[in-house]
Amino acid sequence: MHVMIIGGGTGGMALAHGLKRSGVSVAVYERYGSRSDGLYGYRVGIDPTGNRALKECLPPELFETFVATCARTPRHFNILTQRLHTTASFEMRNDTDDVDSERSVSRSTLRQVLFTDMDDVVQFGKVFTRYEQNPDGTVTAFFADGTSATGDVLVAADGTRSAVRRQFLPHAEIADTGVTAIATKTALTAQTRALLDDHVRNGLSLIFGTKGMIGMLHVMEFRSDAYNARDFINLSVWSSHEHFPAGTDKQRGAELIDTALRATANWHPKLRKLIELSDPDAAFALRIATSTPVDPWPTTAITLLGDAIHTMTPGQGVGANTALRDAALLRHQLAAAARGEKPLLKAIGDYEAEMLPYGAARVAESLDNNGTSGKDPLYKPVTGRLTLFAARSFFSVTSKVPALRKKFLDGLYAYRGTDEVLEAASETL
Repeated sequence: MHVMIIGGGTGGMALAHGLKRSGVSVAVYERYGSRSDGLYGYRVGIDPTGNRALKECLPPELFETFVATCARTPRHFNILTQRLHTTASFEMRNDTDDVDSERSVSRSTLRQVLFTDMDDVVQFGKVFTRYEQNPDGTVTAFFADGTSATGDVLVAADGTRSAVRRQFLPHAEIADTGVTAIATKTALTAQTRALLDDHVRNGLSLIFGTKGMIGMLHVMEFRSDAYNARDFINLSVWSSHEHFPAGTDKQRGAELIDTALRATANWHPKLRKLIELSDPDAAFALRIATSTPVDPWPTTAITLLGDAIHTMTPGQGVGANTALRDAALLRHQLAAAARGEKPLLKAIGDYEAEMLPYGAARVAESLDNNGTSGKDPLYKPVTGRLTLFAARSFFSVTSKVPALRKKFLDGLYAYRGTDEVLEAASETL
């Protein structure tokens, strides 16, 4: 059996490692020209579901590298105002378990880890254009450079704008949520470190600003400089589209930094200084999108994982973890088919029967999170002030009442996406 994976993102590469470990022939077709292209060095939150999937798919020594290259775990979860006043601060658990813990990793570092020892699997510069299903049940993928490849399974792991999905499920739509986000990256230096109080520097901080502007601040301090990891501060801001100039998502460099500064004109000078000192080449903006529900389809030799089938807003932070969950589950099913334990199409169908319900649930949960829809009252002129007051009051009271504080923290650690099937797969494999 030979598996072709379109896209070398987090889910696609985890699947490739898992299949390689299981002795299944696999090839990854990556549109970028090298493993260092297309990198955005921002934070990815990996929860126990993601940790478990990575441990199952990666060789043991590479999983150890992943753990070693993660940033330190945030010690506080803070709620701040745009003037850097602390509304609430919750002390987080000091998780040390390799699997049952929350991890912060640089997206670029994770990419480098996932491409390690995969030179025999990954082909770079391969822009997928279309596929054909052959009479013998195989699939042929065609690429923009005029080449093609044939295999028994084609896996779409090519993200939100998946070209495979457009052909295979043309009715599967991606909807604009009405929210624009700008992310900035600032080197952690003596100057920038001095701009942040200790609980902010050592925590993950949600900023509820006035005038419909929300932010997230996280300091990434690494325990290892492997893969050229450098400490940095990630400050992102988002709001409904009307709070930004038209075409913000197309801006880059100094122009985008200027837009971020105008959007945060009433924010504390220290926060604005972080934006001013950020790397213009690393800043990017995007319009937040989400998948729309898709009914099950007849099983074929083509399937999908991650953002290619369930794009979700960053509100719950489970996009990467869901892609990793997909990868571990699909690896389990394809490996079983390769061992002759079940027919190939039965294996793919069993994967899709599990993946579609939990993927749809994660998409819905992320949309329910405050601030992930442009229609949220928080972004409106009148209701926004009332909603902001209510949000700040909620966190302020919750942080001061022990029972409410415990309930809130328990909610933070209610790991979304965990599934017994991954544990079963681990035991089997």
